[in-house]
Amino acid sequence: MPRLHPTSCTRRHFLKSISTICACASAPALLLENSPALASGTPDPDFEPAYLALHRTGELAQRAESLWNTMESCQLCPRQCEVNRLQGRSGFCQAPGARLVVSSFHPHFGEERPLVGRKGSGTIFFSHCNLRCVFCQNWEISLKGRGQEQSIDDLAAMMLRLQELGCHNLNFVTPTHYSAHILKALDKAAGQGLRLPIVYNTSGWERLEIITQLDGIVDIYLPDFKFWEGEMAAKFSSGAESYPELTRKAILDMHHQVGIAEPGGDGVLQRGLIIRHLVMPNNTAGSEKILQWIAEHLPKETYINIMAQFTPAFKAFDFPKIARRITSDEYARVVAKAEQLGLTNLDIRGHWWLRR
Repeated sequence: MPRLHPTSCTRRHFLKSISTICACASAPALLLENSPALASGTPDPDFEPAYLALHRTGELAQRAESLWNTMESCQLCPRQCEVNRLQGRSGFCQAPGARLVVSSFHPHFGEERPLVGRKGSGTIFFSHCNLRCVFCQNWEISLKGRGQEQSIDDLAAMMLRLQELGCHNLNFVTPTHYSAHILKALDKAAGQGLRLPIVYNTSGWERLEIITQLDGIVDIYLPDFKFWEGEMAAKFSSGAESYPELTRKAILDMHHQVGIAEPGGDGVLQRGLIIRHLVMPNNTAGSEKILQWIAEHLPKETYINIMAQFTPAFKAFDFPKIARRITSDEYARVVAKAEQLGLTNLDIRGHWWLRR
């Protein structure tokens, strides 16, 4: 079994290695318990995550049950397939009915620095996806569904184990189609001492009605804003023409719920909104218009991660427009636009390109 060194590998290779290990091992995921960066830690005693208040009143359990019942005619995501997942049917996302599939869970060091801190972001990677982009770098997980079935109790145990390992937060990756499972497990784990902040790590394509149900539960929203034009979203994300419109609405509500991302004195974030935008070749994403919209509708200090790591993967080579990596000039233009717009809280991981 290969050994991983998460502090020195890229996110893509880290996830790929994790997937390979989990496919071969009997355990549901890899836990890097021997890493010196994972010394045992306890949550900040002065911080209380949003969901604990709802757990104490019983409302968290009620919202979990409401989302669970939504799967009887599933409308958890904008596809609104209306299949009866409670009877084992699969919709567009290909989740196996109401069964939960998890690819891996572990402390992750490839996320934004305010999420990673010293001890990692406690990521739980869910299998399947409702967006199904043709360029997905993790297509084995999101499209092929690589992972293992887990129970609600198993998911709650994962949350508690990540807390035990000292992670700064719980980071639910591609959570939309399993939001009901997450809330049920969260309610169980909260009753057993869980008190880490929750990160909702999503493609951004969400139904406003579902995001509203998460108000008072999620502490940190981490949405993508992938496309400005519906035509591009439809072409590269399996017909998701409503992506730009619904993502804008969802992001506005996310900001309303959690506000600006402001890390504490230790540099670790406990609440707020982080928007990710992946720069794509040939301005496929409409990057400058997305930044313009953010500058006009959100505070200038909104945390924006302008990502440079687009790589043609999965079926991307079937589409000439995106069949290459971006150039340094393409990335520099987007960063310059963000600065021109007065956006002040930029995570620029491709900064080395800007010095060329």
